[in-house]
Amino acid sequence: MSLPPLDDRPILIAGPTASGKSALALEIAREVGGVIVNADALQVFEGWRILTARPTPREEAARPHRLYGHVPFDGTYSVGHWLRDIAPILRGPERPIVVGGTGLYFSALTGGLADIPPTPPGIRALADRRIAREGHRPLLKELDAATRARVDPFNPARVQRAWEVLQATGKGLAAWQDDTPPPLLPLAQAQPLVIEADRDWLARRIEARFDRMLETGALDEARANLNRWNPALLSSRAIGAAELIAHLRGEMSLDEARAAAQAASRQYAKRQRTWFRSRLGNWPRWAVTPT
Repeated sequence: MSLPPLDDRPILIAGPTASGKSALALEIAREVGGVIVNADALQVFEGWRILTARPTPREEAARPHRLYGHVPFDGTYSVGHWLRDIAPILRGPERPIVVGGTGLYFSALTGGLADIPPTPPGIRALADRRIAREGHRPLLKELDAATRARVDPFNPARVQRAWEVLQATGKGLAAWQDDTPPPLLPLAQAQPLVIEADRDWLARRIEARFDRMLETGALDEARANLNRWNPALLSSRAIGAAELIAHLRGEMSLDEARAAAQAASRQYAKRQRTWFRSRLGNWPRWAVTPT
């Protein structure tokens, strides 16, 4: 992958899963220096290095990497936590190369984040029970109109978060977002880019990458996490985790788990591309040439 034109500002690289964004970040870091900073909400968790496609130990040794695997397997983590974690890195001596697929991290970094009070445990538990029993659609219908128009209706976690905010504060998430403090890194002070990839090419890469994950120990990784598996944990949202756990429990064959995980990853990439188009539409695009 060739490098885009660069100056001395921090670099922001967003892209769908399996698009090669981590490889691009490492290539840039090797060429011009800098510290690679994770902006993927699943790669922050300990326990899923292979399944979340975190950089390998060899890659981490090649250039400094930050905010990978630093949250306990059963920990909680939010965009607010991530902003607090990245703030000292932005002030550090090395240029940050921020890379990941969680668009909300990038929009909060460059556009600011509303200071929303924490969700009380009782409301979180009620939301969890309702999601498990009814799915997220009933919660979506109960949102205020402004938030319902803004939230991703296909993302249960975002819908649940918006519902919890409304229940806990009596104020819609959209209203909180409209009353937002200045960003840590205004977009004009950074070099942003979104990786664009051909859909069919990306689908083939997703399928091949999951096969490599299986070959390099993803099933062993799932087996190591089997006794502490809890679908309510944020770390359990790693794509393919539920399917591999189901296989280990005898609930599906490995071929079925593989196919289901690959399908889930393709669907996730589709949601990412849609999000980037709607929310990072003013970011420059960097097209990947299929090979």
